Amino acid sequence: MTKENILIESDRLSITKIDHTMYMDIYHNSQDEDLKKFVPDEVFSSIEEAKCAVNQIILNYEKTEGPFVYAVIRKEDKTNIGYMELIKIEESWEIGYHIAKPYTRKGYASEATMLFIEYLKRSTDIKAIIGISLLENVASCTVLEKCGFELYFKGNGIYQGQERRIIKTIKRLK
Repeated sequence: MTKENILIESDRLSITKIDHTMYMDIYHNSQDEDLKKFVPDEVFSSIEEAKCAVNQIILNYEKTEGPFVYAVIRKEDKTNIGYMELIKIEESWEIGYHIAKPYTRKGYASEATMLFIEYLKRSTDIKAIIGISLLENVASCTVLEKCGFELYFKGNGIYQGQERRIIKTIKRLK
C-alpha cells in the first residue's frame, strides 16, 4: 500500500485503493460467514476468482460509473479488515461496507463509513448516497443509523435478486 493510494485516514483506519497485492486478503475476507449470508455475490470461490475481481476493481478506478471498492486497513498492524464500496444504481449511488468477523463489534464499520462519507463530501459532486440493508442484518442497520442515514423505505423489496425484508436509507452529502 503506497501513500498515494490512501483516500482518507483516522487514528485507527486507512481507506485505500485496492492494489494487486491484496487478492489474498480479499479472498480470505470474502469467506466470512456474515458476507456469505448477507452479500453472497461478494464471496469468491477461489483465490483465482479473487485475483480476477481485484484486477477488475483496479480497472474500475479509471471509469466514472464504478463500482468503486476500497480496502479498510487497520493502521496498528496494516491488516486489511474489510472494504467500502460505491455502486451506481439508477440515478443515485449506493454505499456498501463489510468488516471481517474477527474485527466486528469494535466500531470499525461505523468509523470506516463515516470516513468514506467525509471523503465523498470532499472529493466528489455526489449529492446523496443510499444505504440498503436486510432488516435481519441488525449490525448493518445500526451502522446506517449511527452514520446519520435517514430511513425512507422499510418492507419487502428486491435484494440480491430476491424479494426480502429490507430498509432503504439516504444520506445527503451536499
